[in-house]
Amino acid sequence: MADTTLLAGPALRRLRKREGLTQASMASLLGISPSYLNLIERNQRPLSARVLVQVIERFDFDPRSLREDDNIGGLDGLVRRMADKRFADLGIDREEVQEFLAAAPQVAAAFARLYDAGGGGERVVAEDAAAAVRRAVERWQNHFADLDHAAEDLADELRLSRGEISAALSERLRERHQLQVRILPAEVMPGQVHRLDLHARQLQLSEMLPGAARRFQIARQVGQLEMRDGIETLVTGANLASPEARDAFREHIADYLAGALLLPYRRFLRACEATGYDLAVLQRRFAVSFDQVAERLTTLGRIGERGLPFFMAVIDRAGRMTRFTAGGSGAIHPLDGARWPAWVPYAAFERPGTVLTQAATFGEGEGAGAARHWFTITRTVDGDGVMCAGRRAVVLGIEARFAGDLAHARGQSLDRLDAVPLGSPCGRCGKAECLNPAPARLASTLPRPRV
Repeated sequence: MADTTLLAGPALRRLRKREGLTQASMASLLGISPSYLNLIERNQRPLSARVLVQVIERFDFDPRSLREDDNIGGLDGLVRRMADKRFADLGIDREEVQEFLAAAPQVAAAFARLYDAGGGGERVVAEDAAAAVRRAVERWQNHFADLDHAAEDLADELRLSRGEISAALSERLRERHQLQVRILPAEVMPGQVHRLDLHARQLQLSEMLPGAARRFQIARQVGQLEMRDGIETLVTGANLASPEARDAFREHIADYLAGALLLPYRRFLRACEATGYDLAVLQRRFAVSFDQVAERLTTLGRIGERGLPFFMAVIDRAGRMTRFTAGGSGAIHPLDGARWPAWVPYAAFERPGTVLTQAATFGEGEGAGAARHWFTITRTVDGDGVMCAGRRAVVLGIEARFAGDLAHARGQSLDRLDAVPLGSPCGRCGKAECLNPAPARLASTLPRPRV
């Protein structure tokens, strides 16, 4: 999750020098002691909300400049650059990078520019767009309250129920937006699952889409059309630097709205609590797919009506984590190249369609004492036959201390001593001798075995 402590010493120091003020004079204007200002400038104290308000009022200060590191992908972006094999012998860890970024953000930005200009940046730019979207989602803990309430009200208005979902949503498109839903043969829509043809006034869906996926696409289109202003308000407020990041964030919110329409908040939360979050029952009751239920479970953050805090991940057959949503779980996105062969999602492909569970501890890069205890639920889902969408493993995770009442945890040990220790992602682990395969970019740094 994003760090909520605001260390803004370098930015405040640059502002003071720009205004030609001593620490004593600036401290007087802000109503604080010079010694306290000195600590803030050296990042030994966070910038409190009260002091930030004074800075804004006294100096016409734009608080968005405090997040200038977003332009280089923040801490995650800088860590990825430092993970280059050319720096491997330096042993730079995440904590050092964090200190560097906090103490000298402008120098860090200069390094990032030089690195990117030197040919190492194309992949980083793409990763930084994804990381920026992930941070934007995590700031909201994947719960967009206003849109969720609006979707729930619309679902109630349409009186959606299991047998009427498609008809009700399709009728809404026809009556309100003059759009017909049309199912087309796969050869007419090669490589596509949906297409909005405004000339023909049609939402065109591939015949390859199963029923739950068709309903999702129809709900998605309804949400995009009826809540366009709310979507754009969120995208604008996220202050994402690149068009790619803004488009990806917009797509995430559209998917979110589809889930909120098909699984209205209160009805879904009541069903979760009544069934012990039994995923098979929830799928059947709301006529949705496993991955749609899983994604919705990461969004239950309504104040006063919170659900359990799950994270969700998607892993492909090559072992790559292609999607990660922390929700309200506080889970940390692993670095690129993280592999845990003993984690149950990697075995899920041998038992397709079977729900597998496992209790495990993850180091998350903060030392052995900080390893967190999780209960994970995994099942494979199949693609729809288009756009190279193959089989993938969908993972739900929740801290073991919250898992006691889950239907899927019945008969499972939640004792930390019985959990599978998975350690830190390879990119954050300093082990020279390890049975787990390290990512390719670290391979050259490992000692050669003795013959």
